[in-house]
Amino acid sequence: MDKELERLKENREKIRHWKKWGPYLTERQWGTVREDYSPDGSAWENVTHDDARSKAYRWGEEGIGGISDHKQKLCLAWAFWNGKDPLIKERLYGLTGNEGNHGEDVKELYYYLDSSPTHSYMKMLYKYPQQAFPYQELLEQNQLRGKSEKEFEILDTGVFDNDAYFDIFLEYAKADIEDIFAKATVHNRGTEDAVLWVMPTIWFRKTWFTGDEPFMPSLSKAGPAKMTAFSPKSGNYTFTFSGEPDLQFCDNETNRERLYHIGNQKKYLKDAINDYVILGDKKHLNPKFTGTKAAAIYKLFIPAGEKAEVVFRMQHAATETPLESAEKTFQDRIEDTESFYASLQERVKDPEMKLIQRQAYAGMLWSKQFYYYNVERWLEGDPGRYQPPQERKSGRNSNWRHLQNYDIISMPDKWEYPWYAAWDLAFHCIPLARLDPDFAKDQLLVLLNDWYMHPNGQMPAYEWNFNDVNPPVHAYAVQRVYQIDKKYNGKNKGDQEFLERAFHKLLLNFTWWVNQKDEEGKNIFEGGFLGLDNISVFDRSHVDKLFGKLEQADATSWMAMFCLNMLRISLDLCEFNKVYQHTATKFLEHFLYIAGAMSNISKENISLWDEEDNFFFDVLHLSGEEPKLMKVKSIVGIIPLFAVEPIREELFDDLPEFKKRLDFFFKEKPKLAALVSNWIHPGQEKRRLFSLLRGHRMKSILHKMLDETEFLSEFGIRSLSKAHLTQPYSIQINGSRFSVSYAPGESETTMFGGNSNWRGPIWFPINYLIIESLKKFDFYYGGTFSIEYPTGSGKYITLDLIAKELSLRLINLFRKDARGYRPIYADNKKMQEDPHFQDLILFYEYFHGDNGRGLGASHQTGWTGLVAELIHKYYKEKDFYPNAATLFKS
Repeated sequence: MDKELERLKENREKIRHWKKWGPYLTERQWGTVREDYSPDGSAWENVTHDDARSKAYRWGEEGIGGISDHKQKLCLAWAFWNGKDPLIKERLYGLTGNEGNHGEDVKELYYYLDSSPTHSYMKMLYKYPQQAFPYQELLEQNQLRGKSEKEFEILDTGVFDNDAYFDIFLEYAKADIEDIFAKATVHNRGTEDAVLWVMPTIWFRKTWFTGDEPFMPSLSKAGPAKMTAFSPKSGNYTFTFSGEPDLQFCDNETNRERLYHIGNQKKYLKDAINDYVILGDKKHLNPKFTGTKAAAIYKLFIPAGEKAEVVFRMQHAATETPLESAEKTFQDRIEDTESFYASLQERVKDPEMKLIQRQAYAGMLWSKQFYYYNVERWLEGDPGRYQPPQERKSGRNSNWRHLQNYDIISMPDKWEYPWYAAWDLAFHCIPLARLDPDFAKDQLLVLLNDWYMHPNGQMPAYEWNFNDVNPPVHAYAVQRVYQIDKKYNGKNKGDQEFLERAFHKLLLNFTWWVNQKDEEGKNIFEGGFLGLDNISVFDRSHVDKLFGKLEQADATSWMAMFCLNMLRISLDLCEFNKVYQHTATKFLEHFLYIAGAMSNISKENISLWDEEDNFFFDVLHLSGEEPKLMKVKSIVGIIPLFAVEPIREELFDDLPEFKKRLDFFFKEKPKLAALVSNWIHPGQEKRRLFSLLRGHRMKSILHKMLDETEFLSEFGIRSLSKAHLTQPYSIQINGSRFSVSYAPGESETTMFGGNSNWRGPIWFPINYLIIESLKKFDFYYGGTFSIEYPTGSGKYITLDLIAKELSLRLINLFRKDARGYRPIYADNKKMQEDPHFQDLILFYEYFHGDNGRGLGASHQTGWTGLVAELIHKYYKEKDFYPNAATLFKS
């Protein structure tokens, strides 16, 4: 067996805990809700980047290229100093949501290059200027720019001109589960010799003041290049460093005098190493070489074009020559990792595709984070400590007192979004299931735990507001991961325990949706903004402020999709227990009622489908006025495509109760049946089709979606029709005018902070579901159904080939074009042409609707990591066409 697969098996069977150590440090703990103890909830201002070097955190730790144990008791990370900065580089810098012209934004260059699923080998790259880091310029220039201008990035400052920077490759290799080598290889890319201080840093998360762990852990010097770490729960660790570093010690304690202008309670403080390196100030260092934070300080002279390295090893008991086997261990783990991916990427023949997929997988594995948040403790404060302001007890998340999160969780982006988001995480798990199905399944289950889900069945959205509503895609992810895991392990039957556990909790979540978002029982749902930030003319979460309510085409369609996902899971569970026939019936009937309601709301002959435009729209009800269709041509009207499920006929042969009820329902409710299903006419391989869309409506939506003057971009499906560029949608409500126009790039409004935009750009999760839905329709129709692609071209191809073409458009965001340029980097010559940049890939939050430029968070290998799954499927399917366009037929 492959060695990495052996490690995964040992971890799964609890023989050896290979995942105990991993990249579990966040990249930004400052500015988070968890660390906010302000009376007004101003998290960005309560703990700033400037505060962070002096502030001992309560809920988690941050670092550059860092690792920790799975409970984040002990942390390891890297710090650097170029001799010119006003502070050492211990954490990544970026602008807050209130500082950037497009919201929060990291202003550093770093790349995740590799990781095995158990983190037995890991590699990332950090690029550090040799000139003073332009903190002030980045802040000032972004504040001078408006919403219509691009962000001012670090390359715009010129500090990377003439290659005056260091490429710092950070690597980890496990000799055993708690025997880890770490290495920093520093390349001077400049034309002049340069000096760099490199500081591997080790510290304990501050747990000793909470009352839960009264015993102080400690770090101590144990020799010229050696230190030990001890805690009562973890035991002893020994760290051995290469060369002759300067070992210095302090405590992970807040510098109260610097931050709050009050006396310090402790003598040895968190920022002591910074002050020692920058100022030569030793007053807060411990002269006895002991504490809870320590660094091995190296001053490296690196000639132009040359490199230097620092190596250290962590183990429970030091061997006689601990660093002697470093290179062999690194080489062995690299070979293991190469072997693992060689098998996974066996069908991927294009080297460019392999590169993109490998870095996407690396980013997803590096984006794991220890996430700790106990809301009741956060609201009430720790025993015997400073008590939080009383205002918070009725403020943010105050009705989530049951929530206790203490897990390793997949993050959307460990700097910009260092907190889980429910619908992001569902998409993360699909490509993660190819790497490590056990982790993917655990991630889906963790959000369904009693200490995550609200007692009423709601899933927590994200820490800024757990009450917000995300699209209910969890059931979809559960079913997809179940199927991937089943194939991955070559099983005849899937993981019944996983599927049942998830299903029972999803029943509670479904009930919450029905009770809270369909209060009138009309099967039409009001979901709020549903994570689609500014897609509407106003904030859909607070439409009540307009004295009205909004019946949403997308919320209702998501719920129809939820029904079909639950129906599919029920049928899968019938393989183990036929009693699930009854839940399958429940969800089928609910799905049919939703479909009926979308065409005739409350029997008022009002429909979310507009016969004039042949598209779905939201319906706005204002007090005392006739209902209004909100005719914004957006992905809101495309989402009904997602409610589709083709089911093989033989699945019902052994389910007599389900089939009996099905036949009865279709006989008694023929109008509903006609709306949603080609049940009477079997499709390819005797499949039956459940869908919100019959042929005419599906064709009408696809006609618009595949029109290059509307939704179809060279790089995927836009979130808003380009027709709104010349024809903005506008509506007068209660004396105020609201409008939406096509904006293919960054957000031009401050709605939801303005850090993301759904008014034109391309988003991966929606595009992925479009592709999946087209394939499902094709499973039913087979090669008998063709549609014009692109609209107006006179060329017709099957839905399967359209799905492949859309996949290729999305993949091409990252691939080099005929000029050798990757669309994500637009006209940035440094990124496109420099040999030390051109093969480094960032996975952005979303993409410009016209030119494909990467936008928003730059390390969102959460859902943008779906590109790895698109590549996997592009090569996996037996009918692989290098260019589907060659198969066009008039």
